Amino acid sequence: MNGALVVIPTYNEKENVRDVSKAVLAALPEGHILFVDDNSPDGTGRIVDELGAQDPRIHCLHREGKQGLGRAYIAGFKWALERGYEFIFEMDADFSHNPNDLPRILDAAQEADLALGSRYVGGIRIINWPLNRLILSKGAAIYVHLVTGMPFSDPTGGFKCYRRAVLESIDLDRIKSNGYSFQIEMTNETWRRGFHVVEVPITFEERRSGHSKMSSSIVREALWMVWKLLFRNRLKRSAPDVRNARSVKAGGSRS
Repeated sequence: MNGALVVIPTYNEKENVRDVSKAVLAALPEGHILFVDDNSPDGTGRIVDELGAQDPRIHCLHREGKQGLGRAYIAGFKWALERGYEFIFEMDADFSHNPNDLPRILDAAQEADLALGSRYVGGIRIINWPLNRLILSKGAAIYVHLVTGMPFSDPTGGFKCYRRAVLESIDLDRIKSNGYSFQIEMTNETWRRGFHVVEVPITFEERRSGHSKMSSSIVREALWMVWKLLFRNRLKRSAPDVRNARSVKAGGSRS
């Protein structure tokens, strides 16, 4: 059984992949990285192949074209499960997620099934975001909670670690969403199955280089996804076994 794999989707991230590889492996020396590249025109995939030739801990899954964040993660999850990894991370390539937080999230996952890196548990920890972006993100978290009942402070966050048992229990081909809605849907699927979900405080920093993938279509998809989840769950706003689905906040106390 392999240990931890950090799945990082890329599209035109040539400015970041070398530095993020170095930082991730410094934080998790025993871990591996899988870049899922959507045929980046800027040559990101070629750079990752070069890195992998130098370090066997670095891998690249090449896809034919840009298919979206959710599809990239699903492909990465399947790759990880086929190769026996026990802990599977999601992480951005642009340093908005700090690689130094990886060990703390992995530690939390030792006692949980899904460890969510949260920007909002115990306060707000975001650097270099405009106020309108913060309002959108916080508003989305409140909206998700009101509609679905999920008790998590940052359901749209994309820095997290799954145990393989969670991903094995979910029909990954059934997950069709992308963007923020993918994060919401996957966390909801985990929570609804009664898995133990914890929140780990992280500091989020706006990307250092490149361009944000945020778009109005991503926001619209997220707005509709929460209602789809509510009806998929037959209007139930609680997990089947609340004892196993309680959120663990900062400091490890259950709520």
